[in-house]
Amino acid sequence: MAKKRPQTKAKRPQLDDAEVPVVGAREPCPCGSGRRYKACHGRTAAQATTALVQRPFEGLAGECDWVALRELVPAATVELTLRDGLPEGVPSVTLATVLPMAWPALRRDDGSVLLGLQNDTASGDISRDLADTLARALTADPGTPVQGRRAPADGPRLQDLLAPEGAFEPEVHSGFEFWVPDPENATPDVTASLERANAAAIPTVRLQGVDAAYWCETPDKNHLRWVMPHEEERLLDALARLHAAGRSSLGEGTRLVGSFRAHGLTVPVWDLPSEVTAQDIEKPAAEFAERLAEALATDAPLTHDERRARGGLTNRQVTLS
Repeated sequence: MAKKRPQTKAKRPQLDDAEVPVVGAREPCPCGSGRRYKACHGRTAAQATTALVQRPFEGLAGECDWVALRELVPAATVELTLRDGLPEGVPSVTLATVLPMAWPALRRDDGSVLLGLQNDTASGDISRDLADTLARALTADPGTPVQGRRAPADGPRLQDLLAPEGAFEPEVHSGFEFWVPDPENATPDVTASLERANAAAIPTVRLQGVDAAYWCETPDKNHLRWVMPHEEERLLDALARLHAAGRSSLGEGTRLVGSFRAHGLTVPVWDLPSEVTAQDIEKPAAEFAERLAEALATDAPLTHDERRARGGLTNRQVTLS
């Protein structure tokens, strides 16, 4: 019987782990070892994954809008202000919900930086991963995308890089044309990516009278999704008080149907008739905000009906992150 030839383990190239981009578990490892990623640098990544940060955007201006742009809004941009000012040769830094080809970041030909928010991240701290991508984008060669990687465990977070003061005012777009300042010279890959993204985008509008509330249009009905900063248990109590009293709707034909839980915040959701526009809902939303403030200030124990209403809202809660 022929003897089995001894197996030798493939040697993994001696690379800085942080330089190896993150890929699918079954794809070849980018380090060139010949192994699948999960059996090579992916194993190191799994061991190095940081503990989940429940509220990664806490402390940033506009935390509720950060959550909305990460989870709910298809196409939007926000100009970011860096704590130490813009480096030489970088005219602007813009946060975008999504970038072409799902790039984590892009340094444009003019030196400006686009940072993508809705990409998968390699650790449990989205803020640290985004900060690492941003820092590398600031020094990337103009005209090049920045690939994802595992951020160093002791690296900065967005809270360290971005100015804490000032407004965070998202501009919601009907499509992704902001990707391409010069459409005639876009590559075929970018043009195709733009067409796919535009076809899938759900029409969305940010309300002006209240914070972090987004109207969206779907084929059967419209919705209002409102990211709120209040502590979850207190907010659910307040919503239950209003719901039991018949004061949780936003007008005729509208209904509070439940909530999302996303990045440590609660996002109540209303169904709206298909004919109700974002403009139509501005005044009812502002009036609801006043009713909610009163309910949040109430400390009395929940009544039987209020407890039932709270149970119904809790049962219809979905966790997005």
